[in-house]
This record gives sequence, C-alpha cells and structure tokens, in this order.
Amino acid sequence: MLLVVGVYVVAGNLVGGVGAGGVGLAKGAVPAAYKTLVQKWGNLCPALNPALLAAQLYQESGWDPTVVSPADARGIAQFIPSTWATHGIDGNGDGKVDIWDPNDAIPSAATYDCELAKYVRTVPGNTSDNMLAAYNAGADRVIKAGGVPAIGETQNYVKNIRSLEQSFAAPVSRVDPSRQAAAAIAYAQQKLGTPYLWGGNGTPDQGGRFDCSGLTKAAYESVGVTLPRVANDQYNAGPHPSRDQLLPGDLVFFSDDLTDSRAIRHVGIYVGGGYMIDAPRTGAVIRFDPIDTHDYFGATRVTEDGAKALPTTV
Repeated sequence: MLLVVGVYVVAGNLVGGVGAGGVGLAKGAVPAAYKTLVQKWGNLCPALNPALLAAQLYQESGWDPTVVSPADARGIAQFIPSTWATHGIDGNGDGKVDIWDPNDAIPSAATYDCELAKYVRTVPGNTSDNMLAAYNAGADRVIKAGGVPAIGETQNYVKNIRSLEQSFAAPVSRVDPSRQAAAAIAYAQQKLGTPYLWGGNGTPDQGGRFDCSGLTKAAYESVGVTLPRVANDQYNAGPHPSRDQLLPGDLVFFSDDLTDSRAIRHVGIYVGGGYMIDAPRTGAVIRFDPIDTHDYFGATRVTEDGAKALPTTV
C-alpha cells in the first residue's frame, strides 16, 4: 500500500503531454514479417517516415494482408483495384504485382504516398498531412481545398494516423507522462485482492472481476480514456518509454514473442519500483507483480489522442 501511495503522489504531480519521437520503429510495434519493409520504404521521401508509414498501414488494415473493405479496398495497404492498376509496383522483384502480397503492397503504399506528396507540395499546410489526406480523398480535393479538405472521414484519417505515429516511433528523448496516470493507478489499487476472471470487465454480473486487459481498460476508462479490449491493441495507445524511462501509470506488456506486439498476451499497470498491479491468471487475484521477467515486452504511455486514434476494427 505504501508503494502505491508513494507513486500515486509522484504521478499526480506530473504534467501531461507527449514527447517527441524519432523515425526509428518502437520495439515490436511492427510485426517482424514487415519491419524491414516498413523501415526501408518509410524513408522513401521527406514527407514520409517509417513510423508514419506503419501508422498508416495499421490504420488501413491492422496488419491483415487479407482484409477487404466494404468499398473493395484490398490487402494490407487497402488499395482500390483501379488505384492499384496504376500505382501498384513489383516491390520484391518476382515479376508479379500482387495487391495481396505485403512485399508489393507496402512498397506501393510508400511510393504512392510520395507521389501524392509531390502533387500537393505547393498546397499550404503540413506536407505530410496533405499527403495523407490525398491518400484518403484524392490529391485534387486537397489542392482544391488548399489543405486537408473539410471531409470528416479525411480529417479523422489524418488526425488518427498522426496520433498513431507516436505509438510506432522509437522515442529518442523523454516521453512525458499522461495527466490521468495517477487516477488510473488509484482505480487499480482499489481492485487489489479481486479474483481473476477470463474475459472479465468488472461488471456486476461478473462479480466485479477482471482479466488483465479488462482491468487496464477499466482503470483508464475511469479517467475518461477508452482503450481497446485486448492487450496487443492497448500497446498502440501511445508512445513507448524504455525500461529506464518508466513512470507510474504506464502500461507494461508481456509476450512469448519479443519481436511482435501482435503476440502480446499480458498487460499490467506500472506503479514504480519495478512492480505493477495486474490480474495475472485464473486462480489468482489482482495483486502486485514484478515486471522484470524474461517475457517483459515493453511499455506504453497512454495518451488520449493515441487511444482515440485506434481503429475499432483492429
């Protein structure tokens, strides 16, 4: 209890915000199968960077190379077939231009982004924002509007990807803490000793019980931040502090595959001193556990914008 009270006071005195990130990729944020592609093609032009490309692909498909949208957008980069016919490239040099192959689709998305950036380079405003708007709504609309057009879908598309960019970027400087961290810890502290329940969201019909991601979701929901239900999506709710940058309120993650955030299987709320509050497993209760284990994956500093940007279909 003293541990939590101490870190609660420290966290409560911190000022919120989001620190700057670099163009490197955060640990495991991009599935291992696509990391080299994203790192390479994300540096294709000044308007693009690997974290921005990763955020765009995640927003488009959640890394699913088989997905088809209601508008018939296909694959990991969600190309409409008519756009693919003119902008798809043979990224891996196998003689095929395959909309379903990430080795073609990811390079195609990057080259198309950079082509669009050239088209809108004289448009007022941020070139990267205008590039993303053009990807979503078309370059002509961006040029005619003199920037991101007043289309709700397009404005949200740009805002969400720029927010998610922070989650995919490896920070090169201090990552500032969120304002809600202390209250999220206080919520979790109140649940200490509660029995674990697989799929538990803490509802009355479940006896107020939680599983790991149900607890973290409820803790942040208590302070007005809505997280996805499962742990591997919660990883994308903000930037990723290194182990020595951890602060109370950060979410900490665990996995049997330390190269792929989509394989994350457990999450807790960091409270300081190398400990978290978590709902560990069936037969256990919500408790303190150490985070420095062989399966420690990394951490996320939850931000409101990052949480809001997460696609609901992922």
